[in-house]
Amino acid sequence: MGDEERRDSLADQAAAWVPPWARPRPPAADPSGPPDEPATAPDTDEPGAAPPRPDAGSAAGPGEPDLGPAEPDPDGVASDEVDPPATEFGAVTPPTAGPDLGAVTEDTAGSSGAAGDVPRRQSAGRRRATAAPEPAPELSDAELRGALEAILLVVDEPVSELVLAQVLDQPAERVGPMLDEIAAGYTTAGHGFELRRAAGGWRLYTRPEYATYVERFVLDGQSVRLTQAALETLAVVAYKQPVTRSRISAIRGVNCDGVIRTLVTRGLVEECGTEQDSGAFLYRTTTLFLEKLGLNTVDELPPLAPFLPDDVEELADATR
Repeated sequence: MGDEERRDSLADQAAAWVPPWARPRPPAADPSGPPDEPATAPDTDEPGAAPPRPDAGSAAGPGEPDLGPAEPDPDGVASDEVDPPATEFGAVTPPTAGPDLGAVTEDTAGSSGAAGDVPRRQSAGRRRATAAPEPAPELSDAELRGALEAILLVVDEPVSELVLAQVLDQPAERVGPMLDEIAAGYTTAGHGFELRRAAGGWRLYTRPEYATYVERFVLDGQSVRLTQAALETLAVVAYKQPVTRSRISAIRGVNCDGVIRTLVTRGLVEECGTEQDSGAFLYRTTTLFLEKLGLNTVDELPPLAPFLPDDVEELADATR
């Protein structure tokens, strides 16, 4: 080949040469696998073909020594090849070509901090919303006494100390002694009413010494008394409870089914289960019974011994 033809060939190659940063990036080789095979040298006879590169493992060009295939780089890229600035997502931009990384970091931290403040503020709000209400101020002795008297004046059934404490928002340990103090004060002052325990609670009652006047006022022209049979049946239930109807009839000597129904209707007696052996219904007195008699429990019923006749044992033997 002449010198002229050689110069023309080199000029064509130089015109068709592509710089390394404009070439497509070869795929990275697996470091654990075998080294990549040398790439096939492009056909230099085609117009615009790039000259072979010895460092890329291609065949040597005309007049150039064949240096053999280049040893693969651990990263799969020739060591003498400089990567151009990457433009795909996730590539690191050089500090001179991109924004200030420190400013970005500060902005990101600031935004995350601001975003983190929102749940903290929300949780604080929830804590304030669910926080226990402040305890009510403690009443003075005079205020507590007046409040208890006002409530007891309007109740229609005995009310317990716990209920009174909840209504007044005061400790129950303070309500109990105050009720005892009020009851003692009424007794000392000689009022026509008194405060006493009944049916597990507290209620105002008229004093027994004024019962005649109260009865005259309440029962004037009315007949609300229980019959003799009802009183006897109620007494048997009160002292023998729980008791069956057959047992009541045996004690009284007469059938008491109708009387039991009357007492149940008036709320003085109620069913409380069945007898294990016979399956008969058991009866007992109610809270209304205790309230009407002004008793706290049935244990406060008067004993029967003083009212029994002297020959009770003889009568018992005669009935057997």
